Amino acid sequence: MNEEKYLFVVSGPSGTGKDTVVHTLLEQHPELHKTISATTRARRGEEQDGREYHFLTVPQFEECIAQDGLVEHANYCGNYYGTLKSEVEPFMQSGTPVIMVIEVQGAGNIKRIYPGATTVFILPPNMEELERRLRSRGTDTEEAIQNRLRRAETEIALSADYDECVINDSVERCADAIYAIIEEKLKQQ
Repeated sequence: MNEEKYLFVVSGPSGTGKDTVVHTLLEQHPELHKTISATTRARRGEEQDGREYHFLTVPQFEECIAQDGLVEHANYCGNYYGTLKSEVEPFMQSGTPVIMVIEVQGAGNIKRIYPGATTVFILPPNMEELERRLRSRGTDTEEAIQNRLRRAETEIALSADYDECVINDSVERCADAIYAIIEEKLKQQ
C-alpha cells in the first residue's frame, strides 16, 4: 500500500493539454516515469508506437483485457485506451514516481485498485479556450469536436472526485503545480 504513494493519475477533458503539461513536467524532472498507454485509435502526425502510445488493434487490445494485462482500460469516443501492468507496477515497487495520463473513467478505476494513488484533474481556463484548442489540432471532424465538448462538460463535473485540480492557463505553471503535488505526497509516510 505504501508503494501506491508513487502513483499519480492525471486526467482532464480532451484538449486541456494533459500531454503537453506532462511532457514539460518530465523535461524538468526526468526522475519521473510516465506510463505509455495502449490504444486502438489511429496514429496522429509523427506519433510512433512505443513512444506516444502502444498502438494495438482491437483484437490485440481485447486479448490484453482477457489476459488481465491491464491495470485499467476504457472506451473513449469509439477507441480503447488502457495502461499495461508492466508500465506501472515495477516502477512503483522501485520507488519511482509514476505518472499516468488517462481518461476520467480510467482514473476512477485506478483509484479503486490503488487507493493510495493521487488523482489530479487538469481544467481548461474556460470552455471557449477548450473549443479553440480542439479546433486548432485540425484532426477532428466537426461532429467529433462537438462530441468532445459535450463529454468535457460531463468530465469537468466529475473533477470534484479528484484529489487535486489544476487549471492549465500556462503549461509551465500547470507543470509546476503538479510537481508540487508530487513532492508533497512523497514527503508523507
